[in-house]
Amino acid sequence: MPKLIIATRGSELALAQARWAARQLSALSPGLEVELQLFKTKGDKILDAPLAKVGGKGLFVKEIEDALLDGRARVAVHSMKDMPAELPPGLCIAAVSRREDPRDVLISRDGLGLDELPATPRLGTSSLRRQAQLLARRPDAMVVSVRGNVQTRLRKLEELGLDAIVLAAAGLDRLGLSDPRRVDLAPELMLPAVGQGALAIEARADDAFCLELCARLAHQPTAVAVEAERAFLGRLEGGCQVPIAGHAVVDGDEIVFEGLVASLDGKRLIRRRAVGRADEAGPLGLAVAEEILADGGRQILAEVYGRGPQ
Repeated sequence: MPKLIIATRGSELALAQARWAARQLSALSPGLEVELQLFKTKGDKILDAPLAKVGGKGLFVKEIEDALLDGRARVAVHSMKDMPAELPPGLCIAAVSRREDPRDVLISRDGLGLDELPATPRLGTSSLRRQAQLLARRPDAMVVSVRGNVQTRLRKLEELGLDAIVLAAAGLDRLGLSDPRRVDLAPELMLPAVGQGALAIEARADDAFCLELCARLAHQPTAVAVEAERAFLGRLEGGCQVPIAGHAVVDGDEIVFEGLVASLDGKRLIRRRAVGRADEAGPLGLAVAEEILADGGRQILAEVYGRGPQ
């Protein structure tokens, strides 16, 4: 049986996710030798600039996808929220894992919630999606760009004298990091990123063995929810670092999807919700995107992308 090389980034969170996948795949195919291979992506190498200024899509996946395409690896494990709306020709998402907690969390120096923080709080995040929603709720805040892995951002809370930082709950949970200062942010306050909390298992579209093996890691309700979210993202031509949010919940045969587009200063926020059939998840996400675009989202995104109002 051939060795299965899994490509991953080298952060503690990425390794935790890849090791989970490796354990699952080894259990599904006894005798299979699984090995992790680490790659540095553009997003990992450029740490002295906000992600929005680094530019391009696939900041955290391109080098890994190149390894899949040229045969250096057969499977890749990504945080789904890092995945561009479109994949390179020849690659596919072989499985979407069961979603962890999709929410964002606030960790403040004093354990205070967002509304309890003092006047003009300094809030750390590198995400324009988070920035816009934070400023919509706390227009007096000063947002400070904070890059790095989870542990680095936690450390910068103190080093930079910030009042709070915002992180993904799933990252903390996967690393087993508990913090008494953690305050979970309800989706009504902070709508999550597309795919947040889920893992994307990626492989070559012609690798029948890997596709069959990885498919057994799939969680269908999460895959359906992510289908709606990624359809929404694709219609808006968004990457992972634009002020776009989308979150779907599947309940039996029904799916509820909520999408958002916001200006960087949080003063304009367009949020729409729709309910539909789970077997029409993609069209539902597209329909919400069209509604948001028609209601002012097109102008907001044009400004964010630097094209000016349209």
